Amino acid sequence: MIGRREVITLLGGAAAWPLAAQAQQPAIPLVGFLNSASLEAFPDRLRAFQRGLKETGFVEGENVAIIYRWAENQFDRLPELAADLVRRRVAVIAVNTPAALPAKAATSSIPIVFLASEDPVRAGLVASLAHPGGNLTGVNLVSGELTAKRLELLRELVPSIARVGVIVSPVSLGAETTLRDVELAARAMGLQTDILNASTSREIDAAFASFIGRRLDALFVASDPLFTSRRIQLANSAARHGIPMIAMFFAF
Repeated sequence: MIGRREVITLLGGAAAWPLAAQAQQPAIPLVGFLNSASLEAFPDRLRAFQRGLKETGFVEGENVAIIYRWAENQFDRLPELAADLVRRRVAVIAVNTPAALPAKAATSSIPIVFLASEDPVRAGLVASLAHPGGNLTGVNLVSGELTAKRLELLRELVPSIARVGVIVSPVSLGAETTLRDVELAARAMGLQTDILNASTSREIDAAFASFIGRRLDALFVASDPLFTSRRIQLANSAARHGIPMIAMFFAF
């Protein structure tokens, strides 16, 4: 027969089982989401990200939590936003092109997954495509490799063009690469280029306003999250000014 003391001991142990089981359960993983633009600019991108996680068994609010950080096109905020995610001990950080290098500088141990429009090797994100090394990996959209083809398409659409305006964001990760590739392709085609820098909506408007004075025949838009987030503004401005334009917008 079990004595009173033994009964109390067993009841106490049984009551502790749920607490012990709960203590052994791993904490819900945290995913960091760092983007240089704004939520309003990429709602489809965000839904696709959440859907992708769900397809691999991770449902936000159930077995995974996502910490979102948007820089609102203020690139100088990216280092601190990346550092904040590191302090919160996220399990992985998903970034777009401009946020990749700030995230890399913030941590060498937390895995970082990027979506890049430029060559990640040339951009300094990974050591090589075959063996990335470090804590970064991701997808290269190879838009940089399509620079010459896009310029060729623009000339096919407007055979009479001689001077092309190239609009880039000077703070973009791939700005220098884009300009170099455009210059090489334009020189091979006998075209002249004029660089237009724009990092805000107001500067985009100013670039279009300068077209007449610059005597430009068409506009080449660099692949950049900023311009993707301002794609409606760019399209409307090109139509309003009657300017042939070629662009490649991605949901970075």
